[in-house]
Amino acid sequence: MLELLLNGEGETLALASALADAFAPGDLIGLEGGLGAGKTTFARGAIHALGVPATTAVTSPTFALVHQYEGRFPIAHADFYRLNEGAELEELGIDELLEEGCVLFVEWGRKFPSVASRASLWVELEIVSDEARRVRLHPQGERGEELIAGLSARL
Repeated sequence: MLELLLNGEGETLALASALADAFAPGDLIGLEGGLGAGKTTFARGAIHALGVPATTAVTSPTFALVHQYEGRFPIAHADFYRLNEGAELEELGIDELLEEGCVLFVEWGRKFPSVASRASLWVELEIVSDEARRVRLHPQGERGEELIAGLSARL
């Protein structure tokens, strides 16, 4: 695990961008934290770093459930906050997105063990103050360790 203190939205975006440099098709990145902790901000930074134009709005998919983007490769951003059953998850086509080579960002993904087990990296954000956030990066499996090692080398 790697823990960092981020002072402001700019540092959250910079961390996301630095990590995104190492993301590859099929990576599932889990985003956890309370409401307003910065999950969507982190996703926005990574999505723009993956080649989606900065003029493209990246907003929370809370009600749409999944937003898709085209960057260097396909990207999807999902929010499972409102989902209650695995059947709802199946209807979203999460497995298909990963099989098609998407990088998938999932907010509230730990609600579903089948998704949680496929994550390469968990990004856990905690509110410290109005501006500051504590982020804990939890690698999962060999791929997650590679992502953390790459980031550590750049910090």
